[in-house]
Amino acid sequence: MVEKTSPTQVFPSLEGALKHFFGYDQFRPGQRRVIEAVLKNQDALVIMPTGGGKSLCYQLPALLKLGVMVVVSPLIALMQDQVDSLQDNGIAATCLNSALDYDTLCQREAALRAGQVNLLYVSPERLMRPGGVQLLEHLMQTVGVSGFAIDEAHCVSEWGHDFRPEYRQLSTLRERFPQVAVIALTATATERVRQDIAQQLRLRDPLIQVSSFNRANLFYEVRPKGRDSYQTLRQQVKQHQGSGIIYCLSRKRVDELAQRLTVDGESVLPYHAGLSDQVRRDNQTRFIRDDVRLMVATVAFGMGINKPDVRFVIHYDIPRNIEGYYQESGRAGRDGEPAHCTLYLAYGDVATADYLISQKPDAEEQRIARQQLRQMVDYAEATVCRRQVQLSYFGETLNGLCHQCDNCINPPPLEDWTIEAQKFLSCVARCQERFGMTHIIDVLRGSKKQKILDLKHDRLSTHGIGKDRSVDEWRLLGRSLLHQRLVDETTDGYPVLKLNAASWQILRQQLPVQVAVAQRFADAPSEMVDRPEVAQLLSILKTLRKQLADQQSVPPYVVFPESALRQMAQTRPQTLESFSQVSGVGRRKLDQYGQVFTDRIRQFCADYGLESDPGAARRSRPGRERHQRVGDTHRHTLALYHQGLSVEAIASQRGLRPSTIASHLERLIRQGETVDLDRLVAPEDQRAIQAVLTEMGDSSLTDIRDRLGPTYSYEAIRLVRACQRA
Repeated sequence: MVEKTSPTQVFPSLEGALKHFFGYDQFRPGQRRVIEAVLKNQDALVIMPTGGGKSLCYQLPALLKLGVMVVVSPLIALMQDQVDSLQDNGIAATCLNSALDYDTLCQREAALRAGQVNLLYVSPERLMRPGGVQLLEHLMQTVGVSGFAIDEAHCVSEWGHDFRPEYRQLSTLRERFPQVAVIALTATATERVRQDIAQQLRLRDPLIQVSSFNRANLFYEVRPKGRDSYQTLRQQVKQHQGSGIIYCLSRKRVDELAQRLTVDGESVLPYHAGLSDQVRRDNQTRFIRDDVRLMVATVAFGMGINKPDVRFVIHYDIPRNIEGYYQESGRAGRDGEPAHCTLYLAYGDVATADYLISQKPDAEEQRIARQQLRQMVDYAEATVCRRQVQLSYFGETLNGLCHQCDNCINPPPLEDWTIEAQKFLSCVARCQERFGMTHIIDVLRGSKKQKILDLKHDRLSTHGIGKDRSVDEWRLLGRSLLHQRLVDETTDGYPVLKLNAASWQILRQQLPVQVAVAQRFADAPSEMVDRPEVAQLLSILKTLRKQLADQQSVPPYVVFPESALRQMAQTRPQTLESFSQVSGVGRRKLDQYGQVFTDRIRQFCADYGLESDPGAARRSRPGRERHQRVGDTHRHTLALYHQGLSVEAIASQRGLRPSTIASHLERLIRQGETVDLDRLVAPEDQRAIQAVLTEMGDSSLTDIRDRLGPTYSYEAIRLVRACQRA
């Protein structure tokens, strides 16, 4: 046991004590204020980002007050790491947990009773069992208890990202030991979670210290996750220097990825709950000690680990909520040095996460989790500064851009959407601020859903005034307004839009609204088949097909070929009549599978506010695409093209990307304008592309390019396809 530090030592200042015990010359922002409060026996609620110095807020008072500071910690690995670090610093700290043998437990409890310990780390389960409470009562009567520090305090709240029911029992600490101050600490908590923490732990007039959530040294990016995503990941890992963590949703994915990386020569270990306690401890220790460079893990790994030099964190699967993502990605760069955070987005993973949510037994938990997942998808799809989105979620505003994310480094073009924003916010007001984004979009687009008719919202002046914009465009605007804090949204699982002061400024024409519009909205061709909702529904239908096939002990393709599922995902048939039009659906399959598939498609459309059978809508209006209006920006591109400029030259002159110019020309070709393809794509490349197009038909651009090879650009494929169809 390390010798106990005497609390009677006198220091000229708190800075002097800080230097003496921990070797730092000055406090980080917010630390001194909290420490002063704890020394006065005042309760405190401390919200500091990962690496912000939360632990010092109770460790230094523990060395300056009489008695033992009891620290509640949720993970054995977390508390052992803290104890090892303190003991290495010459400070008397110990922990009590289920991993200890009986003799060791007795020795440590004896040292506590003898007053030889400054800090005791213990899990909430062990603390609140009868033996733990008796130990606390004995310490109170003998050596004294200087305070209760509740680490990872977000675990007490069902609105947090890692709710643990056993944390709720900690409220009895206030009943049994009312004279002892309680300090609650966490790296992530929204305003609602903060209030819940204070209420659940029964904090008395606590000092509330909320430090900035901005981790300026972290670079954030989102990458699409396609069929070649492993090779992309592999290349990214090779490019990064230093230690890294790769997070996955499932144990199976962890094992598969760790094995592939090992085969490819990387120094890597897995971490998940399926491994034995000893293996997990050994793997974590080897990672912390730099025996291995990479850890592939579920989110169970890393909570509170004190490894400051993690240089990159990759989420290979989408996290379930923004708070969890912020904390997990924040395990990079705790030393303040530059670090990289990447999220790979695949809509099939979103469907998987949604399925896992559906397995929760409590409907209320499902509702909250689905809202949190939707917020995570909104973050991943955001076209604005990613740090703005993160900080807005925690109630903090970032002035300007961070220049430390992919959207700031390579920003999509800004467009003035003030009029659309006024329509949107006016609709929120006329719906009396009682509905979510999907309902507002339905009203704007003139939906005749039964709910709209029952509420008489078809009689509102805003009903149908947004027919000129697609559902995706209105959703882009809604997300942008939320990210810029130009409108608010409730966070109780029922995401209801609420107007704020900025909303009224927009409605009074006092504040303009600019929206970063990705190319898929500004210039994407209307016949694209690899839309996000298509990929997500396709994944759901594949899962359903697999379930039906397993019931019959047949391969999935016997139920339906994948081409049929893809057509269902694209057209979204919700009646048996429309389902019968899907290629591969005969009478037998219609009778056998029609009802179950249309029910699942109908539920998907209802959940995500999508129209039914968009393919049928297009078929019922032949020639609609040909008569769409070509905008001024396309005409400008066409005029420069007729002056003899190349795609690259036009892009340079207009300050746009070459891909944007190519999409303009593609649209013009489809509208019947005369464009010389030989000036844009070499004739030999045209022939190769045409051959693959003839062979693969309406396959996605990605599939076509994979067949052709990387020397063929997406722009060339789109232009040749446009000419072929024209």
